[in-house]
Amino acid sequence: MKTLNVKLFADGAEKAGMLEMYNNPVISGFTTNPTLMKKVGITDYKAFARDILSYIKDRPISFEVFSDEFTEMERQAAEISSWASNVNVKIPITNTKAQSSYSLIENLANKGVKLNVTAMMTVEQVKHILPPLSKGPGGYVSVFAGRIADAGIDPVPIMAEVVRILKNYPHIELIWASPRELFNIVQADNIGCHIITATNDILKKLPTIGKDLTEFSLETVKMFFNDATVAGYSF
Repeated sequence: MKTLNVKLFADGAEKAGMLEMYNNPVISGFTTNPTLMKKVGITDYKAFARDILSYIKDRPISFEVFSDEFTEMERQAAEISSWASNVNVKIPITNTKAQSSYSLIENLANKGVKLNVTAMMTVEQVKHILPPLSKGPGGYVSVFAGRIADAGIDPVPIMAEVVRILKNYPHIELIWASPRELFNIVQADNIGCHIITATNDILKKLPTIGKDLTEFSLETVKMFFNDATVAGYSF
């Protein structure tokens, strides 16, 4: 497999899958969010988080606030931050009313809370949030490259520009969020992105990076033949 400089974070909320990735030394950290937690049926947010943190103690992990009111977001952020020293608190770039999280991020950064500003898709959003975020102990900016691509826009120039901007902020790292395929990891690595967060399904394909395409072609032919044989197809 090709050597990668980009750090790999596992994105998910299913305990067995998270612990499987934790046992993989190439995984440098973890992210989750309320949508992923809802998808796997988690009903007790705090119990889930505290349970996972009892296993994952030595790599960064991000948990997200879930209120839409900034005062309550700040209370939740303080609570989440208190759970462990390896926790980053995810704060959305705005609330659902499109009100900026600037002041909240500034307050939390001044209090020493490690943050992960999330759900961003433009360079302007990143530039807007860097002044308050830079006042803290360090953190992440999560730009949703996969969703940018879903809008029919090439995310690479946007992500490359954020990498360039962050050269002036050495304690803040860019997370390439919401990748859609394994090649996104190669793209992130090529532009010097600090981190990419991906689901287990994508991360399990890592051994195919750099694979000989002729060999890969033959393996695919064998897969089709074997599956047809096992299915017992005939005419």
